[in-house]
Amino acid sequence: MAQGNPLFDDRDVRFVLYDVLGAEALCELPYFAEHSPQTFDLYLKAARDLARNEVFPTYKPMDEAAAHYQDGRVHTHPVMRELWPKLVELGVLNAARPAEVGGQQVPLVIHSAACAYLMAANLSAFGYVMLTSGSAHLIEAFGSSELKDKYMQRMYAGEWTGTMALTEPQAGSSLADVQTRATVVPDSADGHYLMSGSKVFISGGDQTITENIVHLALARIDGAPAGIKGVSLFAVPKQRLAADGALVDNDVSAAGTFHKLGWRGIPSIALSFGERGACHGYLVGEPHRGIPYMFQMMNEARINIGIHAVATASVAYREALEYARTRPQGRSAGTGATAPQVPIIAHADVRRMLLRQKAIVEGGLSLVLQTAQYQDLSHHAATPAARERALALLDLLTPIAKTFPAEKGFESNTLAVQIHGGYGYTSEYLPEAWLRDQKLNSIHEGTTGIQSNDLLGRKVIKGGSGKGQDGITLLREEITTALAAANVAGVDQLECDALHRALDIVVDLSGHLREAGARDFEAALRHAVDYMELLSIVVIGWMWLRQATAAKRALAARPGDEAFLRGKLAATQYWFRTELPRVAQLAALCKSNESSYADMRDEQW
Repeated sequence: MAQGNPLFDDRDVRFVLYDVLGAEALCELPYFAEHSPQTFDLYLKAARDLARNEVFPTYKPMDEAAAHYQDGRVHTHPVMRELWPKLVELGVLNAARPAEVGGQQVPLVIHSAACAYLMAANLSAFGYVMLTSGSAHLIEAFGSSELKDKYMQRMYAGEWTGTMALTEPQAGSSLADVQTRATVVPDSADGHYLMSGSKVFISGGDQTITENIVHLALARIDGAPAGIKGVSLFAVPKQRLAADGALVDNDVSAAGTFHKLGWRGIPSIALSFGERGACHGYLVGEPHRGIPYMFQMMNEARINIGIHAVATASVAYREALEYARTRPQGRSAGTGATAPQVPIIAHADVRRMLLRQKAIVEGGLSLVLQTAQYQDLSHHAATPAARERALALLDLLTPIAKTFPAEKGFESNTLAVQIHGGYGYTSEYLPEAWLRDQKLNSIHEGTTGIQSNDLLGRKVIKGGSGKGQDGITLLREEITTALAAANVAGVDQLECDALHRALDIVVDLSGHLREAGARDFEAALRHAVDYMELLSIVVIGWMWLRQATAAKRALAARPGDEAFLRGKLAATQYWFRTELPRVAQLAALCKSNESSYADMRDEQW
């Protein structure tokens, strides 16, 4: 059964891209002028065919035989050596990058949808792609022409992989406390620094797939200012290029692997720089600008983690749906013991769990693709005003696009296990593995608490990117426009009114918390996680409103899709009737500034 899992419903992906987001309109922008809906569809088909036929069969073997440390290096599953060239050939490393660096200038919204299939098939395998592409993009954006020639080109070509080397044992998520050192080498012919220090939790930090790895690492140049303003970004290859072009050892070593709950196909390792005093690092961009540079990759990674989370929830939802349709158990209410058994999808509680999964998965997919489209428009929209507007909305939505799929995706994955019953928590079936994988998404690239503080503290109270456009005001405008379109299309008026009331609550609460933050910023953040949940409910309500509007418009024109479209209306009703009422309660909690846990003292625990 598992091998036939579609990963995503192709109708849903197409519906969100074209009926809801109107992604084909991007082809009217000069940057995307070489593309058309036909080229988009060809890319999507190639990605999903590879995902279903080649990548998905590797998931269980890689999960069962995790990457491991042996003889001083990390050994990855041998199937990755076969799979990596196929991923590279598909073009996923640089499809969304400009033509001048070998890319195809595919819109990120289309690229994200294509990658979602691959993530659903085997997110560990895709992790190497995400990290390599993101680190190469850092060199593309901020590196010298020499770094681009030596490292970026080979990374985009898939000859070498890349990593993001931020975390240190003593620092965790606090990047201000990075201690890895970079020492100036006077009169160095290639401008290298000598690196020394340790990094932990470096995904893909060592492997047996390619001959080299380029680590994008944060470090302090000797004498740098304390705190975040003294952190720089360096490219630190596992093997450096000698003057004659040969690869030579660069004193970068794996110190061991962490044994993980999930994502077992990509190793998380402890990494050491300069144990022998011979590790060369190459400054990327200007000194002491490492944190702003790294946030480019981190924000991209946050959106990618959101897509990962949607994909992991989707593959489990599709598995649970098929299981529910084919697993006979019990009988319809009111029938006797001799009546035939019915598939468990006939039982109301199973349908409840499946509809909740559908609402989370398909609402989450719409959110992450909308966020990717804002990223496209923030760079390539026709006017500066449109680009600034898209950037402000992207800024607001990024922590939500990371957090909602991770947190609610985990809930969705638990429902997939529940639907499988006793089989659900056995390793013979896949839902338990996807549940393990999903948990990591709420931790990777900043925990839910970090994302919530970013949303409320930086994006709402402090005003976000500082471009003069308030994200909450722009969100209100977007949702108001969507409500007007929904009214015209004939979406249930009760649902429209419910979202309008919830939106008013968000605007009022956001203003209240801004004022509270001006008086006592730390106290205003006490309920940041509750604010995140509240705003996520409303944003997903907006996503479902737009899907309901598109479904209403399509019902008359596409009678063959009626069942699919009515499923969209049912999921909208579910979200609006079961989730939106929680907004008022969460807002009251945030306004009250309930302080029980803030007031706890150590001796009281």
